[in-house]
Amino acid sequence: MAKTALITGASKRVGKSMAVHLARLGWNMAIHYNSSETEAKMFRDELEKDYPHQQFAIFKADLNSTAEVEMLLPEVVRIMHTIDLLINNASLFGSATIDKTSTEFLEQQMNVNFKAPFILTRDFAHTCQSGVIVNIVDTRIVNNQSGFAAYSLSKKALWELTKMAALEFGPTIRVNAIAPGLTLPPTDKGEDYLLKLAEKIAMKRPGGLEPILKSLEYILNNDYLTGQLLFCDGGENLGILN
Repeated sequence: MAKTALITGASKRVGKSMAVHLARLGWNMAIHYNSSETEAKMFRDELEKDYPHQQFAIFKADLNSTAEVEMLLPEVVRIMHTIDLLINNASLFGSATIDKTSTEFLEQQMNVNFKAPFILTRDFAHTCQSGVIVNIVDTRIVNNQSGFAAYSLSKKALWELTKMAALEFGPTIRVNAIAPGLTLPPTDKGEDYLLKLAEKIAMKRPGGLEPILKSLEYILNNDYLTGQLLFCDGGENLGILN
């Protein structure tokens, strides 16, 4: 019987790539989106065409809304009947130092990047009682640079949640995290943007999506792995070269 995955932010970018990868491996897919309804519907239709014997459905929720987040997992279970894998992938990525961070901006970053994964993790434990949770954090969690203060703090908190949840919900639920680095350029920039940044990391090149997909497979296949963080950042967490 095919297993089912819920991926937040699954209609584009990293989330979409993980969804395609898992579909190829035989998984059913609950595709979460917020504002990308057209993309989500098209993606669902593509998956249904490519994998007619699997189940695909789309689910809308604004992760900045506590009420909508709390409705998401029960609705997925109602339609899909079960969830075996939760990937907390969706995030807001915004720049501002601490002194330039408004209270509203802080709340938005924390709501989407930390509070929503917290609620979904809690509800997954209550409802599903077994399975795997993967949190997508960021290589920025190892430093204290404040250019993306609220974002970085939200991802640091998500990593701490990963460890805490792994301890509380084991052995039936495993919880791990993946920390990408130079994966995809921002939507308003090209590949040359990443190439320039990559000059200062150990591997001297962007990683693309493949390291994340391989790390996800490793987590799924290693049933003794929990509370761990896999860096997919070409050594960026080690420091930046002068």
